[in-house]
Amino acid sequence: IRALQDAEICLLKSGELTLASHFTVEDISGFGDGSRELFVKSNCYSTVHISMRSAGPTVCWTFTSEPKSISFSVVFRDGVDTPLEQAKVLIPLTRCNSHKETIQGEMKVRNPGEYTLIFDNSFSRFISKRVLYQLSLDRPVVYDGSDFL
Repeated sequence: IRALQDAEICLLKSGELTLASHFTVEDISGFGDGSRELFVKSNCYSTVHISMRSAGPTVCWTFTSEPKSISFSVVFRDGVDTPLEQAKVLIPLTRCNSHKETIQGEMKVRNPGEYTLIFDNSFSRFISKRVLYQLSLDRPVVYDGSDFL
């Protein structure tokens, strides 16, 4: 008997992708405070992939959507070659009223690998969405004892 698959994995396997963006830690570090734009067609989803080479940082995000709501999820894979069936859903698909308020979130990077932020509009038959998002990294402070010198 085949186990039921998470809705997020089914979406990534068989949904229709509008746009996929790929970023590294260095990319995100250079973003500054500006918003980036992501287009999500009706009946489709778009993704933001973040490659993390090491554990430790916290990835922070904020986003809004126009003209209506969008669903959001975060999925983790060990690497780009890891089958989707082995992906772990870190944040289940959640419908967000991001057209009325700014959605904020963060996630501690516990394992190196590929983190995928999913903006899902597959529930909307006619209305495409525009997502404005910001990404940032909070790195843990490593105490080196230098103030005792």
